[in-house]
Amino acid sequence: MQNQGTYNTGSIAVPAAFEEVFSHFYFAENNTDQAITHTLLPSFQTMMAFSFGAPIVLTTREKDELVMDTCLVAGPIKQAFDYTLPPGASLLVANFKDDAFSRFFGSAAFAQNFSTHPDTLLQDDCFTVLWKELCHIPAMEDRVNHLLAFCQPYLRNRHPIVEQIAGFNDPNLSTVKEISEKNQLSERSVQMHHKKYFGYSAKEIARYQRFLKAIEMIGASTGGNRKVDWFDIIEGCGYYDQSQLIHDFKHYLHLSPTQYLKFQQSICRQRD
Repeated sequence: MQNQGTYNTGSIAVPAAFEEVFSHFYFAENNTDQAITHTLLPSFQTMMAFSFGAPIVLTTREKDELVMDTCLVAGPIKQAFDYTLPPGASLLVANFKDDAFSRFFGSAAFAQNFSTHPDTLLQDDCFTVLWKELCHIPAMEDRVNHLLAFCQPYLRNRHPIVEQIAGFNDPNLSTVKEISEKNQLSERSVQMHHKKYFGYSAKEIARYQRFLKAIEMIGASTGGNRKVDWFDIIEGCGYYDQSQLIHDFKHYLHLSPTQYLKFQQSICRQRD
């Protein structure tokens, strides 16, 4: 946990029984007298966020604003956005792993380019009820436990092909090709499963993982107070040239790599 005066943030671990559903829970509490803004790095995860106290404002790179005063689901998060906690605001975020969001809300939800209230997806007011219950629970860890107990009955079984996709972890092989051959399916069929249940294609996530590796290499360089060697990053991450690296930074963050170095302290990662 980090404590910046009375602005507190932290990550809450997920119990073993839910490790294939959530990666982690994130919280932030602004007890200062100033609004505080951070940028969320794209993660390709879908998140469920709860706002307590003063409404929280989400701002896209296109300057569109969304005011969150109860709860919403958003994602998969493919581009950075800003979030502002005014004085008195408190935030709790549940980060879904892989296909877990579709196991709760159905794969059709990904067809909506959305940031929406979860009750809209379920056509029920159960999450409004949940939010009201969470408001009366003061400790963040207790809120997480209550949230997990609430969500468990809604979780559907995993599709067998999707389970293979989620468990595939050989970076030297094509996920789509290997699983299509193993199951005697066309590559297109596996690609459709990937997009339907994860909310993004295998090609999209491969590009993002290359970008994320670049971010991690930059962090390792700056953490050691060394000057970033951009050519090492280009070679180490498999970029063709510097222009391709710059293109990815502008695509995901709307920043150049050098601008990212300047602002990285205010940029948060959704993943652990």
